[in-house]
Amino acid sequence: MPTATPTATSTPTLTAAQARRLGLRAVAALKRDDPAAALALVERGADVNVQDDLQDSVFLYAGAEGYVDVVRAALRNGADVRSTNRYGGTALIPASEHAHLDVIRVLLATDIEVDHVNDLGWTALGEAVGLGNGGPDSQEAVRLLLAAGADPAVRDRFGRTVLQNAERRGFDQIARQIRAALAR
Repeated sequence: MPTATPTATSTPTLTAAQARRLGLRAVAALKRDDPAAALALVERGADVNVQDDLQDSVFLYAGAEGYVDVVRAALRNGADVRSTNRYGGTALIPASEHAHLDVIRVLLATDIEVDHVNDLGWTALGEAVGLGNGGPDSQEAVRLLLAAGADPAVRDRFGRTVLQNAERRGFDQIARQIRAALAR
C-alpha cells in the first residue's frame, strides 16, 4: 500500500511537547518585539495557550502589546479567550488599558467576558478609564467596551465606579460617555 507523501503546503503533525516548545518560542519572539517570528511559529503549530514563567502566552501577550495579527492567528489556532495572565486578567483587560483598538475589536467579536474582574479588582472598562490616558484612543476604547455591554456600575477594589474614576482624573469626554450609558 502506498504511503502519503507530504506536499510542499502540508505541515507535519506536531506532538504536544513540540507545540508547547514552539509556543514558548513564540512568546519569547513577541517579547523581543518580533511578531513576524511569532506568527510564523503559530502557523507552524505553536501552542498559543502555553504560558511561560510569567504566565504570558502568545495570545495573552499579543493582546496586551497590540499585535492584532498575532491575536487573530492565535484565535484561529485555538486561543482560549478565558485564559488569564499573572494578574488574573484576560487579554481584553491590558488591551483596553493601552487602548489597542484593533485588538479590542477582535476580542469583542469573540465570547470573551467583557466584565471579567482581574486579581487587582479591575475590568477592561475599569483599566481603560483608571489606567488609560483619557485621549482619543482611550475614549474610543471606552466607547467600544460600553457598546459591547461593559457594566459601568462595576466598582474597582477601592469601591469607585468608572464614572468616579473618570471624573477624578479629569476625563470629561469619557465621563459623558459613561453617564450616557448609565442613563440607558
